[in-house]
Amino acid sequence: MKGQQSSARTSRTALLEAENAKLRKINQVLMGRVERSMDLQGNDFSLFETAILLEGRVNERTSELKHALEEQQRLNQALEEAKQQADEANLSKTRFLAAASHDLLQPLNAARLFLSALGDTEQSDEQRRLLSHVDTAFESVERLLGALLDISKLDAGVMKPAIKDVDLGELLGSAATEFAPVADSKGLRLRHVPVRCTVRTDGHLLVRIVRNFLSNAVRYTRNGAVLLGCRRDGDHVRIEVHDTGAGMPPDKLEEIFEEFCRLVGAAEDYERGFGLGLAIVRRIARMLDHPLDVRSTEGRGSCFAVSVPVVRWAAPETARRRGGEDGVTNALVGKVVVVIENEPAILDAMATVLERWGCEVVTGTSGARAEAELAGSGLVPDVVVADYHLDEDATGLDTIETVRRDLGHRIPGIVVTADRTAEVRKQIDGAGCSVLSKPVRPGRLRSLLSHLLIERGDDA
Repeated sequence: MKGQQSSARTSRTALLEAENAKLRKINQVLMGRVERSMDLQGNDFSLFETAILLEGRVNERTSELKHALEEQQRLNQALEEAKQQADEANLSKTRFLAAASHDLLQPLNAARLFLSALGDTEQSDEQRRLLSHVDTAFESVERLLGALLDISKLDAGVMKPAIKDVDLGELLGSAATEFAPVADSKGLRLRHVPVRCTVRTDGHLLVRIVRNFLSNAVRYTRNGAVLLGCRRDGDHVRIEVHDTGAGMPPDKLEEIFEEFCRLVGAAEDYERGFGLGLAIVRRIARMLDHPLDVRSTEGRGSCFAVSVPVVRWAAPETARRRGGEDGVTNALVGKVVVVIENEPAILDAMATVLERWGCEVVTGTSGARAEAELAGSGLVPDVVVADYHLDEDATGLDTIETVRRDLGHRIPGIVVTADRTAEVRKQIDGAGCSVLSKPVRPGRLRSLLSHLLIERGDDA
């Protein structure tokens, strides 16, 4: 629609310019006639008669041009009003999707956490099979809601990047830790080549690109390995994810970035996606001005890459100690976690999951209640997990700052939110906290908690 309006405006402008050029030619011809008349006849009456004719022609053309310009102004005004209405409708749609997604994600968040806790109990083979199907169904709903909301925000232009210097080694290490258990559950080996590099980007959006690459690599690889690494490319660094999956024919490499295109449409035994992940990746990459690249060979695998501007580069470091799933769990045993959440069902689910992992949990539906419970328990917290939106216009950041002030030092803080706007991310980053989007994936929560607690132990 906008393209048609712009084309109509361009055509109208071209017509006006042609009309102006025609008027100039007419004026030149008439002036030439006047001069010839003066030379040939040499009398005042002929000059007067020619001048009258010229004035009439000029007035006629001027009137036509005036009406054409007025029409053009009316057309421009109509186009501007139509554009404004379209923008308002787009923003209204985005706000509706955001509100609807938030309300739907709240119960999904509690359900996913309860399922995770249920998965840690003793079950029969049939119960485990059914639980797996339920968990997969919830995950599909979560992915679809998140993808629809992201595409809506990206298309409406309301998702703005927060560009800053980002530690690429930490970002990639966190992503590898998150997907290692997923790859292991499929019998795949996930290799991560550590790097010491600082890049200029939006870390939250870049890690979503990397997560999508890793998710697809694990999903569409039956056996073999997935490799996450990067290489220097001039003043950029190429973040690459290699897999040993089915690969794709050359004529499909551009098509896979379209909406609802499946990576492997012919293989019914693969876990099926919605075909929205790479469409979101392309939109994010364009917004960040980070070039994408994909190479693939049928039957041998694929490589997805994104290039990011380098700020500082150093040689790869020796991989830090990162335990597998058992190591992650051991890092949480005996740790005191304060959880603040104003939804009782989600609070109960979060506490249940953390207790299954061996944590000491102190809970509260508000900061004040959590602080009272903490004071009564005599425990010293190791980390605070707080919902962003609490009752009475309070935020989880307020509570985390209060706990830090009472302790006299900055303990790790995690803010859980369904709000994915750049403004909220900026506030959370500014407070030195980590963010988890709702619905919370238990594996991501456990990886992030372990990462923060191990880092805290190393610093100590």
